[in-house]
Amino acid sequence: PWSGGCASALTATFWPLWTTPVWRHWRPMVATGDSVVARDLLGRLPALEAISVLGVGYDGIDMAAAHARGLVVAHTPGLSTDDIADFALALLLAAARQVVSADRFVRRGGWATGRFAMTRRVSGARLGIVGLGRIGRAVATRAQAFGMDIAYTGRTPKADVAWRWCDDARTLAASVDFLVVCASGGAHTQGLIDRSVLAALGPAGVLVNIARGSIVDEDALVQALQQRTILAAGLDVFCHEPHVAGGLLALDNVVLTPHMASTTGATVQAMLDLTFDNLAAHFDGRPVPA
Repeated sequence: PWSGGCASALTATFWPLWTTPVWRHWRPMVATGDSVVARDLLGRLPALEAISVLGVGYDGIDMAAAHARGLVVAHTPGLSTDDIADFALALLLAAARQVVSADRFVRRGGWATGRFAMTRRVSGARLGIVGLGRIGRAVATRAQAFGMDIAYTGRTPKADVAWRWCDDARTLAASVDFLVVCASGGAHTQGLIDRSVLAALGPAGVLVNIARGSIVDEDALVQALQQRTILAAGLDVFCHEPHVAGGLLALDNVVLTPHMASTTGATVQAMLDLTFDNLAAHFDGRPVPA
């Protein structure tokens, strides 16, 4: 779920090998959360045994082809949960309280001539979470410290939580002030947050996405922000990363960050360690940790 120095280092290390016949003998592969490992690529790696993803999930891996080949596919779940949940609240606060716009207001001298506009209160508000997995639960726990009323949606209600469950995203959005997207990517969530969900969230609502860009209909979101169908948004993920839609760049009621929710030094190091521990376990004949 991240890119940067480590991903670039991996590319610089392995690309010279990729351009020579030695890649035909590769038994392991390290992929990042942004990598696309399609069936045709797997077909060009006849010796491949294991893929270890430096990230959470297998969105870019052709899992049907990998399973057909009997490949071991591992990733690094759980390590970034706290960092991502922290960042979700940071984006929520920044978007609702207009922190970035306020910073610009001060820097351009606006404070000397007037007060900054009033912003949206966070404490005691209603929070909706789309996808109550590890990260969704961590977001909810943090939101409780703000005295927020919590509701969620997902495939099924969770028996071990008291938070209110809604059976679809539109119903959830209509009943909350803030909507945080924590669901996994893939075909089943493609465009889940569409025009109807944004309309249900309403003109005082704030959307936060720290999951996958594909879950939100980006064109619909741009229009909703332009027309103030919703109040604001905080986005760490986008449909065509690292490219961000020009419509989003032009708006002052959206906070944009470069898919950085999980990139703290401690988490990146732990993810690197687990990435290679997964491969070491496979080639040592031990159970793969993750």
